[in-house]
Amino acid sequence: MTTTREGMLSELDFSSEAFKEKGYSIDIIKDITTYVAKEWGRKYPPLLGTGLENKNGVSKKKNNSMRMGNMDDKYNKACILKYGAQRVPNEGSLTAVKEPVVQRKEVEGVQTQVFSNLPLPYQQNRKRSVEGLENRSWNKRRFLCVVISAIQISHGASVSSLSNKIEFPSFLRSVSNFNFLSLGNAQLVMHFHWTWIGIISSDDDYGQLGSESLRKYVMLAGGCIEFMETIPQSYDRKKLFQIIQIIKRSTTKVIVLYVSKKNTIPILQEFAAHNITNKVWIISNSCLTATDALNKNMQETINGTIGLSYHLAVMDGFLDFVNHLQPSIYPDDIFIKSFWEKAFGCKWPTNDTMIGGIEITSGIKVCTGLEMIDKPDVSVFDSSTSALASRTYNAIYALANALHDMISCKHLKGPFFNRTCANTSKFEPWKLLHYVRNVHFKTKGGEEVFFDMNGDPPALYDIVNQQISANGLFACVKIGMADSRAPAGKEIVINETAIRWNGAFKEVPHSVCSKSCSPGYRKSPQRGQPVCCFDCILCSEGEITNQTDLAVCIKCPEDHWSSYKHERCFPRFTEFLSNDDSLGVIFTAISTCCCLVTISVLCLFVRYHDTPIVKANNRELSYLLLLSLMLCFLSSLIFIGRPTAVTCMLRQVVFSTVFCFCIACVLAKSITVVIAFNATKPESKLRKWMGPRTAAYVLLLSLLIQVIIGVIWLATAPPFVENNMKSTKDKIVIECNEGSGIMFYCMLGYLGILGSICFIVAFLARKLPDSFNEAKYITFSMFSFTAVWVSFVPAYLSVKGMYSVSVEIFAILSSSAGLLCCIFLPKCYIILLRPDVNTRAYLMQRRNVNA
Repeated sequence: MTTTREGMLSELDFSSEAFKEKGYSIDIIKDITTYVAKEWGRKYPPLLGTGLENKNGVSKKKNNSMRMGNMDDKYNKACILKYGAQRVPNEGSLTAVKEPVVQRKEVEGVQTQVFSNLPLPYQQNRKRSVEGLENRSWNKRRFLCVVISAIQISHGASVSSLSNKIEFPSFLRSVSNFNFLSLGNAQLVMHFHWTWIGIISSDDDYGQLGSESLRKYVMLAGGCIEFMETIPQSYDRKKLFQIIQIIKRSTTKVIVLYVSKKNTIPILQEFAAHNITNKVWIISNSCLTATDALNKNMQETINGTIGLSYHLAVMDGFLDFVNHLQPSIYPDDIFIKSFWEKAFGCKWPTNDTMIGGIEITSGIKVCTGLEMIDKPDVSVFDSSTSALASRTYNAIYALANALHDMISCKHLKGPFFNRTCANTSKFEPWKLLHYVRNVHFKTKGGEEVFFDMNGDPPALYDIVNQQISANGLFACVKIGMADSRAPAGKEIVINETAIRWNGAFKEVPHSVCSKSCSPGYRKSPQRGQPVCCFDCILCSEGEITNQTDLAVCIKCPEDHWSSYKHERCFPRFTEFLSNDDSLGVIFTAISTCCCLVTISVLCLFVRYHDTPIVKANNRELSYLLLLSLMLCFLSSLIFIGRPTAVTCMLRQVVFSTVFCFCIACVLAKSITVVIAFNATKPESKLRKWMGPRTAAYVLLLSLLIQVIIGVIWLATAPPFVENNMKSTKDKIVIECNEGSGIMFYCMLGYLGILGSICFIVAFLARKLPDSFNEAKYITFSMFSFTAVWVSFVPAYLSVKGMYSVSVEIFAILSSSAGLLCCIFLPKCYIILLRPDVNTRAYLMQRRNVNA
């Protein structure tokens, strides 16, 4: 079978006779691949997709280099098809991977629509679904497909809308979805923690769709866009100057360029002319050569550029096949002569240059067809062309393996209704489509080929770095890969040590709007700015952040406190007035000593109970007063030590009751003195109150009121143990909660009233004539008592923790010691040091003198 430029090929025959003639699947595969190669040359003339056609399909004049480049590109693709046509029949059996990567639901039938010509989206009844795509030259150029009836496998159509299986049920492709390129760029940006980037795009589908998709993915990953500008298709110097000024004012260090390769160099030249060299450019599929960089500024601009490039798969034997191309082997190939002229810089003889078989043009190298391609020129077979070739290679082999799988189907083990197989002598296209969709195999180079549920292959990109040495040597170095099949978070793998950054950076650049908030600080968004722009605010007391860039501070547990830098939570120390603390030891020692002194005074009074000074002012009340003072000193010990439920309930009630009894004794002594002196007056009514009964009534009445207050307190709101976590940030104060503040201050108020009455009575009786009148001592003792407890209230309210307990203990000890010293110290002085005064004779002599 031969291919001619104008020849019309008959459609591929799927009749039973054709299968019988051809025998087994290997022959069918050979015939199909040959047919596809011929169809390619017939349906796509050299100028299709170059952007040089007018609306009527007539080619416009343009420079020859662009035309040649496009023809070479088409020729490379044709070479792949021919290579596949030759290689597939020689491969023997085609073994597919048994376990597909993507689980697919078995279907009994697939809606099939057969269209003549290709591609499917350009059919008249599909025009609306791809509106806006036909007018873009890059979509036309990439919409070349390997086609079998309604089944299409495209090697270049990457537009994302083609993944819609409702609109395009029979469309598959060997090139990844365009969205994956944007996702890969976003993952590349976030890999280096670049959260503040700029985007510049061209005013076409590639630029607009790509930049918008990238913006969405970057923002979903937590990044922000500082600016997003579009370069118009028509040259607009004013707009370009505005973009340059925006770049110069920007703070981002990373700019993603979404423009087609033919527009990349002019744009970068403009940026280089304005000395924009302190940016990292991310440009996909655009490793430049030395001919692209016209000056040193241009080299400094593009040096360090990184980006994603289509993965270059290994095609076993392809370069050997290209090296042995000869025009004589393929005389009817419509591309080979143009390719030959470009590859070897020669011209084929024509009627204009030959007269009678003699060359008449001097200085022009004539093509002989015998030239050998030892090493393909990079301008002829560049990396992008190789990527297209490998995808075409995969498309052919996908179809070949699908046909092989269909014909190799075992009876009653098929994928269709009742486990049947397709009838190879007459089958519907949807049955072959089923096998194409489920194909899964490895190429000779080890690349895995399969399609997902949307007909897309796995997205696989090389991450490349443009490196220019000091002597001007250009290199496009592979530094990593982006693989959509990798586990989440590991799609990007980069060897950072292999990267050579722009000369403005010695290490990985930092591109952020605001510096990271260190632990102990939280992010506070700046008003009117993107979320990546924020201020760092120190966490409040009791809150921490143990990671960088946290938006909310973490509250420490109640039994923990935040460190000084608010980076960690530490367990709080427990605090109470312990017996081991210095204050606890001091108070215990004072209380014990005072108690011993009181016992000593009591023993002294008992020893001298018959002396006049002891008998004066009711000896029994003195004994009771000393006992109550002793209990007052001891009651302070209940406040020392770890609070418990029992001690909390007893401490205030015991203290108030004992102290009330003490003051009642002093009051009874004062009242006894007043009654004793006033009852001596003639016709005094106080005579009936003479005797011990009055003192007993005063004691019982005073004590009864205090007991009633205590009982009501314990019955309604008894004190309890509380862990106070609010008084100090770093400690838990174990203290007794009084239960009812009202009852606590009622208790103190009653003691204050009782002391005030005692003070008034003693003050009135201070000048009564008596040798041993102790009213003036009681007055002074009540004065000291009142001063202590009046100063106690503000002091108690102003301190926290164990110091509030210390203030109360101090008040108890000092007021009790004041009573002991003021009332009993003068009497002890007389008993021990002035025994001559403590006699009946001295007492009678004193009375006679006073009389």
